[in-house]
Amino acid sequence: MALLEVKNLNVSFGAKHNAVPVLFDISFILHRRERIAIVGESGAGKSTLGFALVNLLSKPGHIHSGTVKLDGTNLTTLTSPQMQKIRGKRIAMIFQDPMVTLNPVITIGKQMVEAIRAHTSINRHDAKKIVLEKLAQVQIPAPDIRFDQYPHELSGGMRQRVIIATALLLTPDIIIADEPTTALDVTIQAEILELLKSMCEENNVALILITHDLGVVSRVAERTMVMYAGRIVEEGPTLEIINDPQHPYTQGLLNALPQMTLAGHKLNQIPGSMPSLSDRPNGCAFHPRCQYAIEKCQIKQPNYIYSGISTVACHVLEDMISETSSSDSAFLNDGKDVL
Repeated sequence: MALLEVKNLNVSFGAKHNAVPVLFDISFILHRRERIAIVGESGAGKSTLGFALVNLLSKPGHIHSGTVKLDGTNLTTLTSPQMQKIRGKRIAMIFQDPMVTLNPVITIGKQMVEAIRAHTSINRHDAKKIVLEKLAQVQIPAPDIRFDQYPHELSGGMRQRVIIATALLLTPDIIIADEPTTALDVTIQAEILELLKSMCEENNVALILITHDLGVVSRVAERTMVMYAGRIVEEGPTLEIINDPQHPYTQGLLNALPQMTLAGHKLNQIPGSMPSLSDRPNGCAFHPRCQYAIEKCQIKQPNYIYSGISTVACHVLEDMISETSSSDSAFLNDGKDVL
């Protein structure tokens, strides 16, 4: 059985009779100890998906339909007290700004001890020992000193290490990391991502990494899902997607990476911008920005098809595969006639 199974998840914002859909038929499976990435521009729905998985959507956001099953238990049907037992203990979240998570007027150690005691009956003395072990594990120097410090006394990279240590306190099954390195400089970003990967491996934790940067996922994730306007448009092994992207949007994201541009030249960019939630185009939402779009793209939502070992939602690619299959079939038939 998969650790996490998401099936036909639809999320909307607003009153039920006037709701605006923001996530469309999201389906994927996460296995134990697996690391996956969710990639896309701002507004693609990545963070909304992360919050929906733990039922933390801010009102008027709500799950319209679909299921999120953790070890077979449908989280969308649990009460608030039942979900509180899941969050932190079974599924932990890491946010892009540590100061959103950390209380600025309470010491690091006290916050982490209370996180343990909220889910267990461990006494404060033993909880402190666990906290110091986790702080040391994420390579924080002098953890006994950091234990009594306040968040503002630590650097941004050090605060993010504290958040990772906090997420690992109760040895959850899954960590959802929402843009965990956005506020950090490039060198610290690499350190934090490598730390997050190694901590998940050492603690047998599955990881869902939410990011806008396809350049970082190859170092962390085994599998990648590319989102656009609330829908997954491509999914497959990370190296396959990076080396041979199938969807035009994925190709655009990769071409926009700085390392894909020659020195002294302008950065490549995808023309246009992400559509607003209330003005989502008909058919394939990416078609106004796609150089390969055909008439069908403006009318009908593309189905998911297999292209190699990736799953892609693209009419143009589907037509190309169909034409190739027809040509191969005709060739084989001709061969039979000759024989």
